Amino acid sequence: MPRIVKRERSTAMYETILKLETLDECVQFFEDLCAATELSALEQRFEVASLLLQGKVYTEVMDATKASSATVSRVNRMLNYGHGKLGEVIARGAEQKE
Repeated sequence: MPRIVKRERSTAMYETILKLETLDECVQFFEDLCAATELSALEQRFEVASLLLQGKVYTEVMDATKASSATVSRVNRMLNYGHGKLGEVIARGAEQKE
């Protein structure tokens, strides 16, 4: 069986995202780039992460977001064992709202 070769990550998209200037421009950019289902999944994962970081339990998160237990578990695993950036940015956003 052939081995899957991991392709090198292109940073062009990420560099472009950093150049977006307004919330409206950001929303339109992602609406152009992603299918509606992809955007919905990303938004749901972000909401799940936010609720988990607030200390909500799985059932509360599933009820509030309509996410499956698999999605909640996946996001929780990412928050606990990922790079930590999503949690850091969510916390930063919460601090700015206060």
